[in-house]
Amino acid sequence: MPEATQIHPDKVRAYLATDYRLGHSADDIILTIGQRSERLAALFAANGVNCGAFLTAYNPRGTIQSNAANAAGHAELAGLLREQGHRAIEGSGSEEGTDWPSEKSWFALGLPLEPARALGRRFDQDAIVWVGADAVPQLILLR
Repeated sequence: MPEATQIHPDKVRAYLATDYRLGHSADDIILTIGQRSERLAALFAANGVNCGAFLTAYNPRGTIQSNAANAAGHAELAGLLREQGHRAIEGSGSEEGTDWPSEKSWFALGLPLEPARALGRRFDQDAIVWVGADAVPQLILLR
């Protein structure tokens, strides 16, 4: 993480506490910042990739948007990932015990860090979650 950020410390704390969920079933992979995921490492191996990014287009800069605006951004992000040739798994990000709504997201297999940052910035996000070959999710602040 960068040493200096424009993002309020409470928001950074919330991003660090969020569960990043790949899928919508009992077999979901749940990513926690800073903790290796053996299930994600196995998913990487099965798909022949060594990285991936958890991205959302919901609520730019952590500001609640309408359902229609969020749905449009989510669909646009899906289209961009498809155009770039990345297999993407739909998921969601949420922090248990808060009133903040769950945000639909995509986990893009094989998406390198710099293109992932660019997509996060394109959708005016505060941060993305990126995972390298070690299968340890990292919070990457964008502002």
